[in-house]
Amino acid sequence: MMKLLIVDDEQVGREGLQAILQKSFPDLVIEQAQNGKIAIRMAEEFRPDLILMDIRMPGMDGLETTEQIGVTFPDIKVIMVTAYDTFEYARRAIKLGVKDYLLKPSKAGEIVSTVQKVLEQIIQERKEREQSDLRNDALQKIMPVIEADIVTQLLFDHVHQVHSDELVRWLGVDTASEKFALAILLPPGQEQAYSAIKAKISYTGSGWVGALYGRQIPVIAFRKPGTSFRAQASSLARDLLSAAGMDEREGWFVGIGNTYESLAEVRQSYQQALIATMDISLPVKYRFYTDVTAADTAHQEHAHSGRSWEQRFFEQVRLGEWEHIREETLDLLRQYENRGTSRLQAQQRILERIWIASRVLTEIGVEITTPMYSFEAQDYRQLRIETGHILNHLEQSYQEHLERIKPDTIRKIKQYIMEHSHEDISLEGIGQKFELSPFYISKLFKEQLGINYIDFLTECRIIKAKKLMSDPMRSMKEITFEVGYHDPNYFSKVFKKMCDVSPTEYRRSLLGGSS
Repeated sequence: MMKLLIVDDEQVGREGLQAILQKSFPDLVIEQAQNGKIAIRMAEEFRPDLILMDIRMPGMDGLETTEQIGVTFPDIKVIMVTAYDTFEYARRAIKLGVKDYLLKPSKAGEIVSTVQKVLEQIIQERKEREQSDLRNDALQKIMPVIEADIVTQLLFDHVHQVHSDELVRWLGVDTASEKFALAILLPPGQEQAYSAIKAKISYTGSGWVGALYGRQIPVIAFRKPGTSFRAQASSLARDLLSAAGMDEREGWFVGIGNTYESLAEVRQSYQQALIATMDISLPVKYRFYTDVTAADTAHQEHAHSGRSWEQRFFEQVRLGEWEHIREETLDLLRQYENRGTSRLQAQQRILERIWIASRVLTEIGVEITTPMYSFEAQDYRQLRIETGHILNHLEQSYQEHLERIKPDTIRKIKQYIMEHSHEDISLEGIGQKFELSPFYISKLFKEQLGINYIDFLTECRIIKAKKLMSDPMRSMKEITFEVGYHDPNYFSKVFKKMCDVSPTEYRRSLLGGSS
């Protein structure tokens, strides 16, 4: 329903305009005001979409009335109606954003065509606002998906530079600050706490939450100015633990990694956060990586080529390099024995290493209970045998997981992405559909296809966009939304990065310069 207000100090003029317009626009709701003061009040009460405003009126003239109404209601359109065709009036009217100008007397046809033109403009603007609101709503709904996806990719070093900067900008976080990662462990049956944790992080605006895998939740947090790292991280950890409630914290634990300058380094912080969760029996249910006991530094003897044992160990587990894992773990036991380390201390150190392996296996979707030694070894020989049994169990669980995944799984995932690339799909959503960890899907793409998941999704969207560009009846904005993007500027940047030309340039060449 459209509403129009006629403002004129002459009743005959008002009645004449209303008769002409009511005949041509029977659904138009029309009210009248006899002066500027009344018009301002009616703008508040009636909220017209369009005003036909006489310029010359006693007291407050039409231009002044238009100016005052425009301050409070800038979206109301105005058509000036006057018998005085002077440059000064026109200049001031244009400055106030007046949409058109009717001279008294005007023919009925001219009045109708002028009003119709502005009404059509109002309808078009309404549609654009509605579409914009729908896009913004969709964008708000997809934000958690974008957040979980970018955390997954950052922690697995699978971020495509085309997308990372723009996606990070959408998430609205100042990434110039230092970053650190947290690993949240949940006890069995507490997976529903994921939504509460996301709500806490969202409320504080302190970071991003990744996808839930197994019973582990990764978080990338951002340093706050004026607060020490330990104070901020401790407060955040306690806040996250509060999601469990005081009586349900058994089995909960938060590991906290070190701070780093760039997002590219946050993967290392996450690995440190997982290492900090090695012993969840501590009375305080969170632990900093820097507080891991000094005895653990013995692992550093296995570092090579400037890379820590931690990073290499994570990759070995993810890639299933169990022979290397077994060899290095047993070699570490021999070092402990040669140094005269007590069997109990050596057993604890090896158990912590095995716990890290189980955490990484959980990432890729391997369901496994926390491994433990069944007894306290009486000598190093027994300790080596028992360690071998535990490692064999981990390897068996890993192999059984691989066997459950059908050989054509990656083909089916590719087909699904191609068919649904125009939708708001995500690693987390694909993981739920195929009952796989989003981390593992990312790993499959990297290993089997040599590209990232986001690369393949982008490729599908760009191919579809190129096909749609051959239709000159479709606008670039329509194509943007049809292929699955919510922001034309972002689509343009991605297209140019992938194709070396802008969408407009590509379309111009495709249509032979006709676009």
